[in-house]
Amino acid sequence: AALLSCCIQLISIVSTSCFSWSPLNHRQHTQFATLKPSSLQPYYSNSGGYEWNLNVASGDTATTTREKLETLATIANDALTEHASDIFKSFKARVAVMSQSADEDTQQDALRLGLVATENIRKEDELVASLPFYDTDGSGLALAPHLATKLVYKDKLPEGYDGWTGDAGLLAMLLLNEMARLNVDGSKGIDLPTRKDGIPSLMSAWVTSLPSPEEMSNLHPLMWDEDDQEVLQSSSTKKIYQLLDDIDDDSSWLDENAWSLDRETFPETIKLQIGDSVEERQCFSTEGFRYAVSLVRSRSFFVDGSLRLLPYLDYANHDDFDSFELVGGGIGVLWGSAKGALLKSGKSLREGDEVCISYGPKGGADYLLDHGFVPPMCKASSTGGAVTSELTFEVDDTDRFRDDKLDILEYETYDLAPMEPSQVFDVTGGRPDPAMYQFLRLAKLGGKDAFLLESIFRKEVWGFMSVPVSEDNERAAVTAVIDACENALKEMDEISDEERSALSPKMQLCALVRGSERQALERTLEYVTQEAEALDLKEYYQERRLKDLGLDSDWSPEDDDVSFGGTRVPGGADYDW
Repeated sequence: AALLSCCIQLISIVSTSCFSWSPLNHRQHTQFATLKPSSLQPYYSNSGGYEWNLNVASGDTATTTREKLETLATIANDALTEHASDIFKSFKARVAVMSQSADEDTQQDALRLGLVATENIRKEDELVASLPFYDTDGSGLALAPHLATKLVYKDKLPEGYDGWTGDAGLLAMLLLNEMARLNVDGSKGIDLPTRKDGIPSLMSAWVTSLPSPEEMSNLHPLMWDEDDQEVLQSSSTKKIYQLLDDIDDDSSWLDENAWSLDRETFPETIKLQIGDSVEERQCFSTEGFRYAVSLVRSRSFFVDGSLRLLPYLDYANHDDFDSFELVGGGIGVLWGSAKGALLKSGKSLREGDEVCISYGPKGGADYLLDHGFVPPMCKASSTGGAVTSELTFEVDDTDRFRDDKLDILEYETYDLAPMEPSQVFDVTGGRPDPAMYQFLRLAKLGGKDAFLLESIFRKEVWGFMSVPVSEDNERAAVTAVIDACENALKEMDEISDEERSALSPKMQLCALVRGSERQALERTLEYVTQEAEALDLKEYYQERRLKDLGLDSDWSPEDDDVSFGGTRVPGGADYDW
């Protein structure tokens, strides 16, 4: 991935201290001006993104850095040369050191790994690489969450295990196991899954090319120091503290119930052969789990209904334009067809051109928390861009109709995905998501509208909420959105361009996210405020119901015969009395 393109540290980095997470240790806000500059710089890549990479110094340091990157690329390419034809149905690329000319702000070059085409790709949508899943037994190169619970950790985890970190946490556990299996002092971890010939060599080259924890402390927000994380917490409605709490809770449970019970299998540290040197890494520990989750969040893709790690395909960097997301599809194999991931080119390429993909339609905070960079499409601008923020709403604990509303959310909304009483919605600066209004109308339902909660309407009430119910109810829903936008904006002080230029690179990324989210919130607030002034123009449940019954027209004596239905008169029936 663009973030995790195996940059090698240019200077000695002091090992990070033991991570002990407690929200109480974090102040509510840190002023940008107190933060020190970092030795890292973001740069605007040719593939379209402000991406974190280490600055390339001159002289021997730069030469050493390139040599290390080239060693890692050579190891990966040697494994591909020997085994790719047996494992990948198609792989028209190789791993290469990508040299970028820095933008005018950073005044530095940066190095990273990526994929380059090994032949001409003549047209858009042409297949560049494909990787079969082998989901049933995990014998392939791809890693999927179910392999953790159904195979590798089957005897270590309780049935139905579901951690706070979800599928990302399960993939992190698989990644730690792959690292442990490569321990130079003797294989550790669980010797599963059993793999096809050639895959262990490919997996080894891929695992050892991943950035070290020390590198990740500069590359990924989950590994930043606490002061920097604190600023990010106040720069977005998508809270990093919640992610850190989830990681800490899961790692504590795993340590207590699995890792600490068998340190021979699950060592806290391991040693990996990284190029020509041996490095010690945290593994089955709180620090190791957080490191693995940061790798997974930055390298995984949601393909064919599941979050997956797709080695070698994940070397492809992000491009805002002329690129496609990885997709699932059928892959022809010797014995028929198998499901797998497909990497297709978004444009024609010549041999040696970089192969890029899209990491998907996400907001700036998602890109930063997942990949460690903010692409240009997520920057605030006069033309909009993919600016996004989040608003959270819930059914009030003191609501007298709370139980009825929770029952509707659980059983009468969506069959495959019952809704929780707390919901998060994206706002992008235009008309709010209709699903957000639908939820808010139910959450604010009360007073004269509470009759809709009666059991006779139970099967229809969620559908009723998709359109305005009453002016009072609609005003309550709109007001909730206005209040949420205003409160979120109060927590995000606006940063001027002059102030931003003096910030450290990490803080510049936080400022980019902050500016993007402020724009989304301000535009949403403007839209909803105007909507609040025109509530009397909307059509509500009462008017719609009268129209359905044909009772919505004005009554006129000239147009209505009130004598027993008009054409009926006493004694006019054909009944035999």
